[in-house]
Amino acid sequence: MPKDAALHELRVLQVDNVSKEYVSYCKPIYRLWSFFFTPRIGWLTKFVALKDVSFSLNKGETVGIVGRNGSGKSTLLQTIVGTLSPSEGTIQCRGRIAALLELGAGFNPEFTGKENVFLNASIYGLTHEQIEERYEKICEFAGIGEFIDQPVKTYSSGMYVRLAFAVIVHVDADILIIDEALAVGDALFSQKCMRFLEDFKERGSILFVSHDAGAVTRLCDRAIWLDKGTLVKEGSAKEVTESYLEHLYAQQQDVSGAISQREEESSVMLPDFEDGKDFRDRFLNGSNLRNDIKLQPFNIKSNSFGTGLIKISDVCIRDQQGSKLSYAVGGHKVVVDVCFRTSESISKVIVGFLLKNRQGQILFGDNSYLALLDQNTDIEGGGSYSAKFGLSLPYLPTDEYVLSVGVASGTQDEHVQHCWLHDALVINVLNDHLVHGIFGIPMGFCKLERLKG
Repeated sequence: MPKDAALHELRVLQVDNVSKEYVSYCKPIYRLWSFFFTPRIGWLTKFVALKDVSFSLNKGETVGIVGRNGSGKSTLLQTIVGTLSPSEGTIQCRGRIAALLELGAGFNPEFTGKENVFLNASIYGLTHEQIEERYEKICEFAGIGEFIDQPVKTYSSGMYVRLAFAVIVHVDADILIIDEALAVGDALFSQKCMRFLEDFKERGSILFVSHDAGAVTRLCDRAIWLDKGTLVKEGSAKEVTESYLEHLYAQQQDVSGAISQREEESSVMLPDFEDGKDFRDRFLNGSNLRNDIKLQPFNIKSNSFGTGLIKISDVCIRDQQGSKLSYAVGGHKVVVDVCFRTSESISKVIVGFLLKNRQGQILFGDNSYLALLDQNTDIEGGGSYSAKFGLSLPYLPTDEYVLSVGVASGTQDEHVQHCWLHDALVINVLNDHLVHGIFGIPMGFCKLERLKG
């Protein structure tokens, strides 16, 4: 098969020179006159939402779309799904598209959740019998309980997203289009959605719109950057998001390019500082910038997988005196405690944890393998055990996070997972002092001095 033909077989979406232009009349009377006369100069104003946008999406590929508000992202998606017609250009699609655009799109507010499930799924091409077969799974994924029988006009924004996402998960789509919807709702549901998207990438294609450059970089293979309706750049997700962020900073701060620096050796001895302790503690703890963290109770019903030989019975965060905490402070020392039971004797046990943000991005994690390499880590059947990790909490931006934990056996590289809990703890960060980054670390000291010469 020729190379071009093979590429065509892989391509599931082709957007060629798509433009979208809106026309408005300067005065209402001009609209009336236009029915009888050819519109004259000065009667109309034109707004170009998209101009000559071209890109493709291949099978099994995830493409991110970044750009500021008003750059044309939503207009582009609406032309792809067919709710808007392009003024110029063509869009070719192979396969079924399922889209999660603005909140409540496609929902009748007077209908119940159940009625909207049947309505939306039928629009995507499912028969009544197919929807009935999948209805219970849709309800389980949405997790809105008895509200499924209530009119959706009574729903919160998070419930809208839960139900809409649950529908598109079960319609056997070939292409998913997600427009900023995952920014709404709680961390547990966002984690569930991100896990689904990671799995969907193995069999389908995704168009993903987000202002979160980190989420685009992690989830997407390629990205395009739209600005004022035109395609500014297309390439790898990392390359495009970096250029986009550089552009934003240049506009906000009137800077561009890198500033060269000449390294100088300080003639003054640098002050010593205590490991893991922030010298700003006294100021931060007495202000509204203190990194207050609310710790939710252990979620025993969180999704899990593994051999089942081990069951995690509790996960909590304690202070250094051993008391279980419901609140903690970023930058302070704590103990992560994972309690579990086993039904059989198991050799070389490894306990680990991961902290993830709302988008499923892993901020940090660790396990017991290296720390206990020179110790006996075998456990006996019928016993209860606890693994404790002493650490200094990083500073976290205000948001929701989840702590996932697992117990395995073997080595760092080759091990068997006996129990992994995806979202064992939900962590709500209430305040922060961070300016940049996905998390911060304690600062030992800060010094400004004039160098000689």
